[in-house]
Amino acid sequence: MTSSFGREPGHALLNPYGEGTVLGLTSPERANALLLGIIEAASSGPHVEPLAAAVARLITDATATDVCFVHVLDDTERSLTLAGATPPFDEYVGDIHLPIGSGVAGWVASHREPAVIVERKEEDPRYMPIPALRGTDYTSMASVPMESGPSGLVGVLNVHTVRRRQFTDRDLQLLRVIGRLVAGALHQARVHRKLEARERAHERFAEQVIAAQEAERRRLAGDIHDGISQRLVTLSYHLDAAGHSITDDPELAVEQLGLARGLVDLTLDEARAAIGGLRPPVLDDLGLAGGLASLARSVPHFEIELELDDDRLPEHVEIALYRIAQECLQNITKHARATLARIRFRVHRGTAWLEVIDDGVGFDVQPAPSVDPHSPGYGMQSMAERAELVGGRLRVISRRGSGTTIIATVPLATAEPDADPEDA
Repeated sequence: MTSSFGREPGHALLNPYGEGTVLGLTSPERANALLLGIIEAASSGPHVEPLAAAVARLITDATATDVCFVHVLDDTERSLTLAGATPPFDEYVGDIHLPIGSGVAGWVASHREPAVIVERKEEDPRYMPIPALRGTDYTSMASVPMESGPSGLVGVLNVHTVRRRQFTDRDLQLLRVIGRLVAGALHQARVHRKLEARERAHERFAEQVIAAQEAERRRLAGDIHDGISQRLVTLSYHLDAAGHSITDDPELAVEQLGLARGLVDLTLDEARAAIGGLRPPVLDDLGLAGGLASLARSVPHFEIELELDDDRLPEHVEIALYRIAQECLQNITKHARATLARIRFRVHRGTAWLEVIDDGVGFDVQPAPSVDPHSPGYGMQSMAERAELVGGRLRVISRRGSGTTIIATVPLATAEPDADPEDA
């Protein structure tokens, strides 16, 4: 009887150099056990790390390798995160990050091709040592992309052996088949993780909105009490004085009325400022395009170019995009040292697009948001959450010395699949 991999059952697949067992299943029973193990792992729950850990154990058991690492594409899709590993390296899950193109796994993710290193890994230009993973303890390795048709690239699968091993095309085929089997489940786990993160972000944002509303109410009450109310009391005093002196001392009455007029103007300005903090009145009068133009005129520190469509949007979307643009300009003023900024607003294929671009110093985009309220990262988190609250998303493109681009997209009620307006 011949196994599904073309070898006699009960016989290990030996490499042509006689240096040990190479990859391969020695019997249909082992093939079935692997398949059942993968199915069980995939159905155990919608979480990335437990699934990746189970897959790593199954692969080392089924392929007679010494250690397996499962690197999963993170939510930015710009780097890989170690999501599963066989002991003792499982303690580093979540702590190892590889940018796409960096290291062997990053190279495999970038090229969507397997990579094999039989020996002398340090001489391979693709190899990048990670001290925590003790690469020097292992001689040979094989790395394959985990991908499937519907989900595309999901991650990278690495196996390592202490003894020298010549990986064959059949070995790589086996690993790629395993990768395809688990890619769909890992993709669903990533989607679930994103949804959970979005729900948590919405909850945090809702809490922040409530707290901000309460703080705004307290601020507004303080402004009314300390500013507007006091001015109205003083105004009443001046009007009383004018009324009492209008017959006996007309000049004093005129003076008191002049002071009263000045207080009326100041009180109106304070009232407008208080109202503007709650909802920009310019949006009611001019829409988002007019509001963005007015916002640009209020910033004297650098030149701002405008490309604005006149499309009106739902009220909550206009407020969200206006506040995002406002936060962008504040960040540019505080941090960017820019001489030129550009604000673009358009509606394209059922999606509202807002872009704010500057030629400032830029910064390194961090995967985790900052908790420092004075850092640009904190503002980015606020803008991202504001975009998500109206069903949109925020993309940040920046690096040191190259300026920053903020892109907010919000699908509208009649949205078609969105595409970059530059591609139209």
